[in-house]
Amino acid sequence: MNTNLCRAPRPTDAASPRPRPRLRDRWRGLLLLVLAALAALAWPAAAQSTLELDGASREVALAPFTAYYHDRDGKLDLDAARRLQAQGGFRPVPNGNSSFGFQPGAFWFHITTVNHSAEVPRWLLVQGFALSDRLDVYTQPRNGGAPTHQAGGDSQPFSARAIRYRHPNFWIDLPQGEPVDIYVRVRSESSMQVPLTLYTPTAFTELARDAQLGIGLYYGILLALFFYNLVLWLTLRDASYFWYLFHICAFGLVLLTLNGLGFEYLWPRSPWLADHSVPLSICLAQVGMQQFARNFLGLQQRWRFGDRVGLAMIGFFVVLGIVATQAPYRIATPIASAAVFVSIAWIAVETIVVLRRGYKPARLFLLAWSAFLLGTGMFAAIAFDLLPKIFITEYGVQIGSALEMLLLSVALGYRYAALRNENERVVREAKDQLEHKVEQRTTELRSALAQLEDVHARLRETAQRDGLTGLHNRSHFREAFEALLHRSRRQSRPLVLMMIDLDHFKQINDHHGHLVGDECLRWAAGLIAQCLIPQHALLARFGGEEFVAVLPDHDLSSGARVAEELRARLSSQPCPSRSHDIPVTASIGVHEITPDSDMGVEAALQFADQALYLAKAEGRDCVRVWGAAATGAVA
Repeated sequence: MNTNLCRAPRPTDAASPRPRPRLRDRWRGLLLLVLAALAALAWPAAAQSTLELDGASREVALAPFTAYYHDRDGKLDLDAARRLQAQGGFRPVPNGNSSFGFQPGAFWFHITTVNHSAEVPRWLLVQGFALSDRLDVYTQPRNGGAPTHQAGGDSQPFSARAIRYRHPNFWIDLPQGEPVDIYVRVRSESSMQVPLTLYTPTAFTELARDAQLGIGLYYGILLALFFYNLVLWLTLRDASYFWYLFHICAFGLVLLTLNGLGFEYLWPRSPWLADHSVPLSICLAQVGMQQFARNFLGLQQRWRFGDRVGLAMIGFFVVLGIVATQAPYRIATPIASAAVFVSIAWIAVETIVVLRRGYKPARLFLLAWSAFLLGTGMFAAIAFDLLPKIFITEYGVQIGSALEMLLLSVALGYRYAALRNENERVVREAKDQLEHKVEQRTTELRSALAQLEDVHARLRETAQRDGLTGLHNRSHFREAFEALLHRSRRQSRPLVLMMIDLDHFKQINDHHGHLVGDECLRWAAGLIAQCLIPQHALLARFGGEEFVAVLPDHDLSSGARVAEELRARLSSQPCPSRSHDIPVTASIGVHEITPDSDMGVEAALQFADQALYLAKAEGRDCVRVWGAAATGAVA
């Protein structure tokens, strides 16, 4: 359809403006600046089309320059992704946040870059998330050179990485002054977090040095606390110290896994362990946390119900850990990650209850657990795309856990001193009220999940429909047509493909307006559906005023007969408009796909399109066929 371009009339010289006071002009200018600023804030940020690298560039986050496409079926190859990107099918990364939570299928990312620096022809592409299963990186120079392909992720051995580093990384050659397209395909059962960054070799060396220093300091603190409390446990034989040591080891293993250091140093040749270590280490850490909390707070004496819930959670994480060795990652990890929220929140509840019952060492425990709760909550929220991935949220779990372990060590000493002067207290609370709250929260959660599933189903159906006519859209048609082709060959039954184009539709828009044109499109779509749906047809709007349909179990003659009936109905029934009826006719091209044909979707559409052009060339308002055997035959 053509879009009318409106040009504002230029002011004439005769209409000279009246003089205005200087103060009023200033206020007007200020008002315009404010409005412009508000418009800039309200307008959504879009990804820049090209990343320009110069001699001053050392480290570039790619999110502002990245467009993405969610391939829900994971079947898109490089050629299809390039075509889709050329057609505008990729969208800018929303708000520069490349974290999408747990998602099915694969994600494609595209960046166009031009390197203006002759000194750095080679850059390192790093994905700042260690748990992605499979990354495929394609680089395609615009001068027509062959694309290069690199694979990474924890489904590959660690030795396959370009540099021995905890995050997936790839060398990217960027010749001076030459535009290069970079396509990154990511498929993972883990959380879809794809923070991509380009580094010069020097900048990456500095990054790796600083990162390793920070991680080394963190694990140095953990080792110091481990050996200090190991000596105390061997001396005092207090079970709380043992479970504190278990907690330190298990949570250290969690962070080794999440940071990619476990894959780098502990199991570099085992993608299976790299895949299953996340839910396993989380379950171990939660068992240690719950048991340590039970022992430190003395729940068996101070709150029997809380102690039983803690035991139940320990049993749950033990079972989940066993199941995680066999269950797919996409099932075990989200459950384990979501259970972390419940586990640490329940420990906070236990601490508050015991504190209110007069147990003073619980104050330091609560302070330590609050730091850990905040850091772990932020980290888990990133996995579910509830918080953006920034420094404080990405490394909050390390900061919070370091504070928590330091404070817990102090709390253990304070507890040991307090236990010498404290008598045992046995306090019970009504079980029914708490059980009712747990049941109520569980019901609310199930209700929310059911609502989310319903919304997701409606969104999926909406995405497959054309917004104007209500018919299936072109993307869904191609997928469904592919399935019909496979079924046709399997069952040895023919198919008929029909291309329908409304004649001279541009004149309707030009003479009656686009609103009337939209009414005609909806009316024609409804009439076409009335004629073809009884034939069990797959019907979709192909684009503009074109429609496409597939008739299962029809040969060329029966398909042409159905097409002629449709053409006759369109020709005999004008579209009722607001003021008068508008005649609408159609040209129809018909093509048969026999069961023994190996023809694909694109070839079938091309033959049907040729039949349609024959109908247009012969005066429109007619049906023409293109046989599978007799190419060029016209009926």
